[in-house]
Amino acid sequence: MFLTFLDELRLAGIPASLKEHLVLLEALDSEVIDRTPEAFYYLARATYVKDEGLLDRFDQVFAKVFRGIATTYGTQPTEIPADWLKAVAEKYLTPEEMEQIKSLGSWDEIMETLKQRLAEQEGRHQGGNKWIGTGGSSPYGNSGYNPEGVRIGGESKHGRALKVWDQREFKNLDNTRELGTRNIKVALRRLRRFAREGAADELDIDGTIDSTARAGWLDVRMRPERRNAVKLLLFLDVGGSMDPWIKLCEELFSAATSEFKNLEFFYFHNCPYEGVWKDNRRRFAERTPLWDVLHKFGHDYKLVLVGDASMSPYEITHPGGSVEHFNEEAGAVWMQRLTTTYPAAVWLNPMPKDQWGYSQSIRILRELMADRMYPLTLAGLDDAMRELTRKR
Repeated sequence: MFLTFLDELRLAGIPASLKEHLVLLEALDSEVIDRTPEAFYYLARATYVKDEGLLDRFDQVFAKVFRGIATTYGTQPTEIPADWLKAVAEKYLTPEEMEQIKSLGSWDEIMETLKQRLAEQEGRHQGGNKWIGTGGSSPYGNSGYNPEGVRIGGESKHGRALKVWDQREFKNLDNTRELGTRNIKVALRRLRRFAREGAADELDIDGTIDSTARAGWLDVRMRPERRNAVKLLLFLDVGGSMDPWIKLCEELFSAATSEFKNLEFFYFHNCPYEGVWKDNRRRFAERTPLWDVLHKFGHDYKLVLVGDASMSPYEITHPGGSVEHFNEEAGAVWMQRLTTTYPAAVWLNPMPKDQWGYSQSIRILRELMADRMYPLTLAGLDDAMRELTRKR
């Protein structure tokens, strides 16, 4: 039972095991849920999905298996008539025409009528005021208008639907998608190593109880606050081709500053050279020599470089290749010094990974980073954090 569901989950990249499948069947046999599609959906999701980044993918597989909706997971590309994919005859009504369309009544009446029409209708319908379709004034379908309706597929136009089908609740958590600040924080938390350092300004409840019991009088014990002891050195590429990724980099920077107490950041353009800076408005007047950075921050720092790595290859391979100044040493020389000083280093690239092969500069920097370049997505950031925590 439900073996097709299990196979589709595996094809979609969700690690569903036979043991979890048996747990689901046992739960159904024990009647731990009501016999409704919604209850079964939540039970199956809780059983199979252990990573929130896979929630959207699970929704797509569930819709495909139990409601026949095709997805890109586990299937070969197929051609679908364009007129079935969009409402080519979307109906725009005047306010007077909208007033003439009567509501069907209560929620129960609307849903009961929907059941009847699902049973009676034999094919696709477009326009009109009764059948389930697109571009009409029927209460059922999409891209049309009705004061009280059930949108089935499509996109919201008037915000009047009472119930929405085909809505995936966790679309923004797909681990192939770009990140928001919250998701970045979740991924960065993998790079944690807690320690108690500094002044003893936090009450140690367990220690106080133990010491009081042993001494026979109140013996208050204090301890340093528990903090993330990981030290992070963040290099951010700014300007030029990085302009489209400003918002994403701001989210990454915001998440990193809140997650790491020991964080140092610097800016560079295209490739690190002999100088980096803290303030982009004064980047020509107040630069920090990169040698000072290498000597000030120890080998125990984790190095994260963020940039699209898109530039002329000469900016990396040749002295004087920088577009802003004459660099006496090639960018590749400084990259080698960085990765030698900080063995735990990764490069995060906001450009989609399927476009990397078209850039010679990306290929060169990937080689300099020993292939430790990752896309700035939830999955890519997770892989990068695993690399930084790897023992050397």
